[in-house]
Amino acid sequence: MPTIFRKSGPLAIAAAMIASAVSAPAFAADPITGRWMTEERDAVVTVAKCGSTYCGRLSKYLVTPEGGVDQRDVNNPNPKLRKRKLLGTPLLSGFKKDGNVWRGTIYDPRNGKSYRSVVRRKSANVLEVKGCIGPFCQTQLWRKAS
Repeated sequence: MPTIFRKSGPLAIAAAMIASAVSAPAFAADPITGRWMTEERDAVVTVAKCGSTYCGRLSKYLVTPEGGVDQRDVNNPNPKLRKRKLLGTPLLSGFKKDGNVWRGTIYDPRNGKSYRSVVRRKSANVLEVKGCIGPFCQTQLWRKAS
């Protein structure tokens, strides 16, 4: 066995630091793509590349909504969009990488409002999603959906 692994000198410490940096989880640099279960565990949002940005569409109900699976976007401020089905509706839009976070807009179909949003990969299986009004943000943790 090479002496670098038997001794705890500066060279061994440097080698250990390099090894841990190389083997550190890659989720920080991973894109935000994938299927994510909302914090309420009532729906799945699929995040994918949409042109030059990333977006997330409501792709599956885990709990049947009040209006049934054909529920419409009745709270949308745009009257032309109020008849569209919520399933398939973009909830995240325009997300671009900014350092270790992604910035864009999140749409809440419960009230028909859109908010400034910051998303980051908290771990391999957790996506941190923030919706903000001014300096005030609400954070949710979305889990990887199977």
